[in-house]
Amino acid sequence: MKKEMKNEKIKMKNDMGGRILIKNGRIIDPKNNVDITGDIYIEDDKITNGFDGEPDITIDADGLWVVPGLIDLHVHLREPGSEYKETIATGTLAAAAGGFTTICCMPNTEPVVDNEILVEYIKMKAEREGIVNVFPIGSVSKGQLGEELANIGGMAKAGAVAISEDGKSVKNAGLLKTAMKYAGMFGIPVFSHCEDKNLVGNGQMNAGRRASTLGLTGISNDSEEVIVARDIILASSANARLHICHASTEGTVELLREALESGKCVTAEVTPHHFTLTDEDINDYDANFKMSPPLRSAADVDALKKALADDIIQVIATDHAPHHSDDKNCEFERAANGVIGLETALPLCITELVKTGVLSPMKLIEKLTINPAIIIGKDGVKGHLSEGADADVTIIDPDAEYAIDKSQFKSKSRNTPFDGRDVCGRVMYTIVGGKIRYNYEG
Repeated sequence: MKKEMKNEKIKMKNDMGGRILIKNGRIIDPKNNVDITGDIYIEDDKITNGFDGEPDITIDADGLWVVPGLIDLHVHLREPGSEYKETIATGTLAAAAGGFTTICCMPNTEPVVDNEILVEYIKMKAEREGIVNVFPIGSVSKGQLGEELANIGGMAKAGAVAISEDGKSVKNAGLLKTAMKYAGMFGIPVFSHCEDKNLVGNGQMNAGRRASTLGLTGISNDSEEVIVARDIILASSANARLHICHASTEGTVELLREALESGKCVTAEVTPHHFTLTDEDINDYDANFKMSPPLRSAADVDALKKALADDIIQVIATDHAPHHSDDKNCEFERAANGVIGLETALPLCITELVKTGVLSPMKLIEKLTINPAIIIGKDGVKGHLSEGADADVTIIDPDAEYAIDKSQFKSKSRNTPFDGRDVCGRVMYTIVGGKIRYNYEG
């Protein structure tokens, strides 16, 4: 049941800022090991310890969580090239509605983000049309063709926070190792989409009983794990920082565990759809359940949840992948991979992880704030509520119960398997740089 909000009624505007007092909230700030009831003061674009005079806006957060602005390391904004699926404007609206104040956008656009000019274009476009922080990720190779290195140094200097061949793996291990060395020189990580296309073949979903029942070609776990193993070895040899995108199998978890125990510099993320759904949830050939990597078995889901609890997986990311309805309303075999996630991630996390005791509220917020901030080198001013930090704040009602309604999404696309699903947890306010960018009004 939605809590009755006690704050004064304010018509929120995108340019509203100034002095904001958030009072009586449960402040959860993992970097500072804070979990207390108290007040947060915002002046202009920074967190402060207080201010003289009266606030311009007062938000009574009694019964609500007040946390650092959520950070998503893995988002597809589709711009440039596929604006009919999503744009920087609509994608950042969806992010704000989902509580995310910072998102990192993947480079598999049209054209591919493989040079500093396109990095600067995305930054400029986000500053003009976006309402949350947008950090571009550059590609590993030119055109993502896997043949020639992209201008990694130029992209890093222009503001790219990582490099990735997302949507595919780099086949050429020598090329990837060289890219890793360059990434290390410029202080950015390599984000790895781990998938051996030769093992995937024409697979459509996870290999197992359900695939056999539906008559669909299965995708085995080793198609992911063989690339995870290779990339961990290469990153260790190149002395690079490696981040594994959308981990989905029990074997991947074990490879990560072994790497961390041996001191290797590797981090990983899991998506809400991969810790919430299994391949058994695929019914009636609904292509909204088709994604890459595919939904796995119950054993894999259990392993992913345990990895979150054990900090083998440090980050939760959405892999927000918008598609036009035509890309999904077709035969399962022909449908595009991907699911939108910015507006469903937080309630799924609370419902599937916190309410079930897998993670404490503190541990969940850690994986959505300070941990991703550290990976992209933004932990100086983002991911926490310290004095002087950027005033990026998310206010959450953890007990709000409702059914997900895709018709209410801010995203331009609607490809979600969670429409109608009962969840707990709602974003009430999203504040970015001291400006209220989203306010749930019921």
